[in-house]
Amino acid sequence: MGCFGFLKAAMFVFNGIIFLAGAAILGVGIWVKVDSGSILSFLGKIEDAPAELSQVLNVGYLLIALGGLLVIIGFLGCCGAIKESKCMLMLFFLIILLVFIAEIAGAVVILVFRPLLDELFVKFGTAAVKSIKKDYGKNSDITGLWNTTMSTLHCCGFYNSSDFTGSPYYTDHSNSFPPQCCADTDEPCTQSTITGCFPKIKDLIDSNTVVIVGVALGIAALEVCAMTVSMILFCRIKSETA
Repeated sequence: MGCFGFLKAAMFVFNGIIFLAGAAILGVGIWVKVDSGSILSFLGKIEDAPAELSQVLNVGYLLIALGGLLVIIGFLGCCGAIKESKCMLMLFFLIILLVFIAEIAGAVVILVFRPLLDELFVKFGTAAVKSIKKDYGKNSDITGLWNTTMSTLHCCGFYNSSDFTGSPYYTDHSNSFPPQCCADTDEPCTQSTITGCFPKIKDLIDSNTVVIVGVALGIAALEVCAMTVSMILFCRIKSETA
């Protein structure tokens, strides 16, 4: 197998993986939109939530759009390489280029508007705590979601255990916190030392900043490689058909 054949095979395998990943994401997006008991429904029930939070309700559409885009990219890459189609390879290159530019623009926006993002988290926290105090222990959807979140992340409340003070659960269980807030679940939980979910997630992100940046740079490198290989194949095919 010559260099040209190797590049074709690599292009096919790489984009085949992208196609399958896109199909999976597309399926998840469709499932999210039709599942009324998903987290989207919970977020829509939060009283006095910040207006910006409504954008989260469109995450299903975002997954569908992302999955559809990956399916198209994978299809163009696979078929363009195997069929040696100049048109498909050029479309593949242009789409990857646009995605690459959009990622750079997104990174710049995040850096510039970081203070606004922090303010949004504060607003969301206020709404989340208010929802806990009003509905935890009374609304089964909200109670179940918080229980799952706290059990998975080993955290307690949004900020800390005091978020549950005054909630229906707190008053109905002799001023005790949910069992997830204490290591010893056999006894009533009246004093918790477990970290809140928001600080836990924030610490998790902060401690993995290097990994996140590394993954982002790795994705950018793969995109550059994909654009380079597609142009090499395009130029080779064009020279053969000239």
